[in-house]
Amino acid sequence: NQVLEMFDHAYSNYMEHAYPADELMPLTCRGRVRGQEPSRGDVDDALGKFSLTLIDTLDTLVVLNKTKEFEEAVKKVIKDVNLDNDIVVSVFETNIRVLGGLLGGHSVAIMLKEKGEYMQWYNGELLHMAKELGYKLLPAFNTTSGLPYPRVNLKFGVRHPEARTGTETDTCTACAGTLILEFAALSRFTGTSIFEEYARKALDFIWEKRQRSSNLVGVTINIHTGDWVRKDSGVGAGIDSYYEYLLKAYVLLGDDSFLERFNTHYDAIMRYISQPPLLLDVHIHKPMLNARTWMDSLLAFFPGLQVLKGDIRPAIETHEMLYQVIKKHNFLPEAFTTDFRVHWAQHPLRPEFAESTYFLYKATGDPYYLEVGKTLIENLNKYARVPCGFAAMKDVRTGSHEDRMDSFFLAEMFKYLYLLFADKEDMIFDIEDYIFTTEAHLLPLWLSTTNQTISKKNTSTEYTELDDSNFDWTCPNTQILFPNDPMFAQSIREPLKNVVDKSCPRGISRAEESLGSGPKPPLRARDFMASNPEHLEILKKMGVSLIHLKDGRVQLVQHAVQAASSLDAEDGLRFMQEMIELSSQQQKEQQLPPRAVQIVSHPFFGRVVLTAGPAQFGMDLSKHKAGTRGFVATIKPYNGCSEITNPEAVKEKIALMQRGQCMFAEKARNIQKAGAIGGIVIDDNEGSSSDTAPLFQMAGDGKNTDDITIPMLFLFNKEGNIILDAIREYEAVEVLLSDKAKDRATIFKGKMIPNYIIDSNLEIENMDQKSSENDSHKPTSEEAPSESQDAGAVSEEPEGGGESSAVGDPDPFSPASTDSASVSVADPDPHAPGAPEEPACTAGDSQPQEQNTQTEANAEAHWDSKVQPMESILADWNEDIEAFEMMEKDEL
Repeated sequence: NQVLEMFDHAYSNYMEHAYPADELMPLTCRGRVRGQEPSRGDVDDALGKFSLTLIDTLDTLVVLNKTKEFEEAVKKVIKDVNLDNDIVVSVFETNIRVLGGLLGGHSVAIMLKEKGEYMQWYNGELLHMAKELGYKLLPAFNTTSGLPYPRVNLKFGVRHPEARTGTETDTCTACAGTLILEFAALSRFTGTSIFEEYARKALDFIWEKRQRSSNLVGVTINIHTGDWVRKDSGVGAGIDSYYEYLLKAYVLLGDDSFLERFNTHYDAIMRYISQPPLLLDVHIHKPMLNARTWMDSLLAFFPGLQVLKGDIRPAIETHEMLYQVIKKHNFLPEAFTTDFRVHWAQHPLRPEFAESTYFLYKATGDPYYLEVGKTLIENLNKYARVPCGFAAMKDVRTGSHEDRMDSFFLAEMFKYLYLLFADKEDMIFDIEDYIFTTEAHLLPLWLSTTNQTISKKNTSTEYTELDDSNFDWTCPNTQILFPNDPMFAQSIREPLKNVVDKSCPRGISRAEESLGSGPKPPLRARDFMASNPEHLEILKKMGVSLIHLKDGRVQLVQHAVQAASSLDAEDGLRFMQEMIELSSQQQKEQQLPPRAVQIVSHPFFGRVVLTAGPAQFGMDLSKHKAGTRGFVATIKPYNGCSEITNPEAVKEKIALMQRGQCMFAEKARNIQKAGAIGGIVIDDNEGSSSDTAPLFQMAGDGKNTDDITIPMLFLFNKEGNIILDAIREYEAVEVLLSDKAKDRATIFKGKMIPNYIIDSNLEIENMDQKSSENDSHKPTSEEAPSESQDAGAVSEEPEGGGESSAVGDPDPFSPASTDSASVSVADPDPHAPGAPEEPACTAGDSQPQEQNTQTEANAEAHWDSKVQPMESILADWNEDIEAFEMMEKDEL
């Protein structure tokens, strides 16, 4: 009853305020007439001044048992609608909405007439209009390939001087491949075979042009050459209904070739695109490579198609994921990312999710899907309902509206919602005798035996041999494949119920845990450390594999089928989603520039500047220009993950510690408690260096870190060893932690310094430059590795206190080039990974496990896992000092 009331509200407002216009503008309570409103681009190609919404709604009226209104609407269409308008329309939209609407109206009209109560006067008028429209669409097929032009002029056709169309070269795969149901039905109803022949030719051409190695099709194709223009492939916008019509063409027409094609494509989809619960676009030539990291809302139809196919489990998984997105945003955004953030915020009241909900309920009998339907109804009434109808959402995040109510809202949304809740006795006909087009129009199944078009099966193409029993070439019987067992559907949904939830809560569900025995609680993303063998073993058990990338990051990929058990697979999925959320949080953090660690004690006196990674917590050195200066001390335990046992050695000093075993923030709190005035974390990855790895930032622990007030910096292994070697050589080593290197005049201002350290003047700067050249700390790529080639690990003090040693930041948080929807994660010390392939995460661990460049090889050969001997560095510096003293005497 609620659905009926909502439909009445939308339909009556259209008839009162908009008819005979194509669509209702619900915010301004008037009709949308093309040419009288500002152009919306391609969206307006659906409008042809043919009372679009009324035609699109015809068979919905009968489904909702509004036969009197249907009879009146048919009379209005026959009397008022003109199909001979000088207007350019979309072939695709006109076919599915207008031609499909006329055929659906004709189908239910003859059904009602046969029942003997309504439509006794009807004499096929809607079918005559459909045939007229069919002939007006045929000129679009005048191409060598048989693929139709994307647009046609209803009055002048294509390439006519007055047509204003026919120059296009490209069309989408769905645009050319979503014709067979309507065109074949028109041929079967009328006995005129040309329509079905044209639609079959277009389908045949697309099939022949599929990418043979992957069996996928692209989004956009050249209608003349057949070349793929856009070579990404998915199940959403641009391709969606092509797959749908292959399967439904088999159901309606009984031609095995359509099912064979669908099964071949479906096998490729499940092999490459399906990454449960995600459906991610890939490249047709490189199907293992994801084409994008977001999904569009049109793919919400796919679970319904999978139900028709008989493949229920992935349908339940993807539908549940989409439902979680809806619960988060009230509606399904036009596009959303793999970590379920809004990508495009609009929602034009699309019905695809309601369609899949209906099909899943029909297949499972699970009342859960009735609750899903109630949520859709409540959200529509609460957020989209306006006095003159229902308004599309301009932004699901803010709840703002757009002045549009597309015809498909009446044609599909209320049809599926009504059928979801209707009992068999609520229907005046058997819905099982019909098949839904992509616009939810009804075509009777008896067309398969009427006026059959004789067509030779394409014997030139060999179909892929599929050994999966799920691909038997018969209609699926859901009672056999999926007996009405709600608990089975629930068991599939359960691991996904928190897939979008930010907190990803997990209750203790295992009996062993409730008894205090058995397996340990699952590994949480915030606790994960890539260097911990136990954690790696847990990942393996959960079906998660770890891949070290060449740039030092770590990628995690989950394959649930590789998990030790279903519970472990569930743990793995939760772990990956937590990692996505951790990444999302860290991406929002401020991206900080590199910092500097300067050794200022004897005999360095500020000449050694080490590039350091910043921390996203603690003292902001950019706001404390003087920086933090102090002697360094190694803490015990060296990892800093527990209470410091040598606080007397650390108090009022800058603590040195090793990376690993706990969060960076925990280390900072421990040394701060021991009285340290700052901290330096040294990478535990042997040989890592700032000149070969991206800038590394230390992230917080996901909690409030305002209690940390001391500065924290990160040094890669080679830079850290310079300080450690200096301690072994000179014991007392003093450093300055700052936002950038300071000149020595600033460092030693007001302090007792050697005679050769004087005010920073031109001579010193020139000497610095000369010294830098002599020491070769910054060689060019053409220079052969020299004795002092540190490649940025140790740099001379930059002229004027600049940042010559800073390494360019390739942004460790930016999304990686994904093999699957990956997001980058700042490493919270546990070597945090990133986003999933199924789903996959790419991490900002910044551990260069594989350093293959020539520079890196040279550096490795020179350092041999150790820094340049301190004696050699000091010998070079002594020569510089002597030269400087001689220059000073000459100047005096």
